[in-house]
Amino acid sequence: MLRFAQSPTTDMSIEDLRIVLLNYIVAKQKKEDLIVRIEDTDKHKNIEGKDQEILDILGLFGITHSQVIYQSQNFKFHSAMALQLLHEKKAFACFCSVAWLQNKRQEAKAANKTYNYDDACRNLPAELVIDNTNPFTIRINRPDEPIVIDDRIKGKVTFSPDKVDSFVIMHQDKTPTYNFACAVDDMLSDISIIICSEEQINNSPKQEHVRNTLGYNKKIEYAHLPSFSKKESSDLLSVKRLLEEGYLPEAISNYLISTCYEAPKELFTLEEVVEWFTLDRVSKNPTHFDIDRLKHINKEYLKAMQAKELSRYVGFADAEIGELARLYLDEVNTTLELKSKIMPIFEKRNIPKKFEEQAVLISKTIKTAPYFEEYDDFKDYLIKETGVKEKYLVNLLYLLLTNAEHGPDISKVYKYLKNYLMEIIK
Repeated sequence: MLRFAQSPTTDMSIEDLRIVLLNYIVAKQKKEDLIVRIEDTDKHKNIEGKDQEILDILGLFGITHSQVIYQSQNFKFHSAMALQLLHEKKAFACFCSVAWLQNKRQEAKAANKTYNYDDACRNLPAELVIDNTNPFTIRINRPDEPIVIDDRIKGKVTFSPDKVDSFVIMHQDKTPTYNFACAVDDMLSDISIIICSEEQINNSPKQEHVRNTLGYNKKIEYAHLPSFSKKESSDLLSVKRLLEEGYLPEAISNYLISTCYEAPKELFTLEEVVEWFTLDRVSKNPTHFDIDRLKHINKEYLKAMQAKELSRYVGFADAEIGELARLYLDEVNTTLELKSKIMPIFEKRNIPKKFEEQAVLISKTIKTAPYFEEYDDFKDYLIKETGVKEKYLVNLLYLLLTNAEHGPDISKVYKYLKNYLMEIIK
């Protein structure tokens, strides 16, 4: 079983999307299920509807999953296992106040030392614990031996007991901390491999320690994927934002996989990736998010699209409009940019005042003109009927047909708009 864990407190980032893509690919390769875990334990930060947005985005990218688990639904298991650790003296109640702990952190910082909890409450006599009415957290005993993570990407990584520390597993309100909840949930879901961001590298030994302390014997594999550099704006790194800007899901997923893996070809499907991808060949180096590269890949997908499908991205379901849109692909990179070229064609024209009289004459002539298959015949007819010189007529005709002063070859534009003349010439 593999899992993709996402918090409903913010937009899904490209980091998150790349993580779930790799989880999906490996799940397919291992013929195991992929579950989605909504980490909704922080009720104050959860955004209503964000969980469904996460699932909708996964659907757009063709990422299927076997079930959705809400972490808050496992609170009873988190509490039971924390209580088990207390009874086995593998965890202890900590009555240290927030202010006292903050003071200790400041002292460590002033001394240029790494802060570690000093286990002040670990060996309190039972009577002091039972009779103590102050609020308390629950901390797990620090490990006696280093925790070793055997990572499929980074190799073997060792963490000292002090690095893991006697960390808090249950807050004062008796809700689980992030690492404790994740460790327990991965046990409950029988997770076989955790593919996550390298930003989680310091959380993984803590989660491993929780499972070890609970006596969980199954060996979970790890793969910590190097992150993107942090120079890009948060808006740009939002999957929702990229989709709104007109980047295709298949182009985004194609690009994201290529940032961490040397693919055998430029454009590929997820089904193809399943055939040749391996975690052992994932890049160990962080990468820059190259928006120009994404634009190029997106354009290539647009060029390869069937005309009728392409037309849907500009508000139609007509192959001719799709072919018209294709004429503009050298000028645009996204469906949003493409739509900005096509939609004005069907909107009101703003003719310069000095050309209004001629424009009205040409428009009236077009409305009463017979049907012409070829552009040159259409143009010659207008010149003959209006008396407008060809040089001026062609410029005005371009404006009348496209609502723009320049663009693709007018004869090619006419080829795909000739059946729409009565709609656009008003």
